[in-house]
Amino acid sequence: MTWKPRYLSREQMEERRLEGGRLLKEGKMSQAEIARYLGVSRATVSDWAKIVEATGIRGLRKKKAPGSEAKLSNVQKERLKRMLERGALACGFPTDRWTLERVRQLIEKEFKVSYHPNYLNRLLRSLGFSRQQPLPQAMEQERELVEAWIEQDWSRIKKVAADRRRNRVLG
Repeated sequence: MTWKPRYLSREQMEERRLEGGRLLKEGKMSQAEIARYLGVSRATVSDWAKIVEATGIRGLRKKKAPGSEAKLSNVQKERLKRMLERGALACGFPTDRWTLERVRQLIEKEFKVSYHPNYLNRLLRSLGFSRQQPLPQAMEQERELVEAWIEQDWSRIKKVAADRRRNRVLG
């Protein structure tokens, strides 16, 4: 008895189909024998035989999986992109920060389509957006004071810290 893996890759399944097609073309083995030899059902070999008869062995080659149809058309995706670029405030949200939940709500309100939140990252990436989180910033800070602190104090603090690291005794 030969070892049989639980899972075959798409390439391995294609090899098995092509081998089955070759054996069918030779005509030396019955469909039942081919099924036993390749470890598939007789119905599968029968299906392969119909395909080989109709389109030849090339019909047994793997095909690209089609996937499901897009929920939003290309025109709707472009409209969504323009809405996102205008900002969350323009779309009726209390702050100008987009979250996946807000994007989901916008799509549902405007296009009557619901997306799972886990998929929205992929959709937004396909529209040219990237995941970004704004750095927290105090509302009260004064820009001029911050810039002055960076220019005057920060370099001095860095020098003092470097001196301390250099003069540190380990032991």
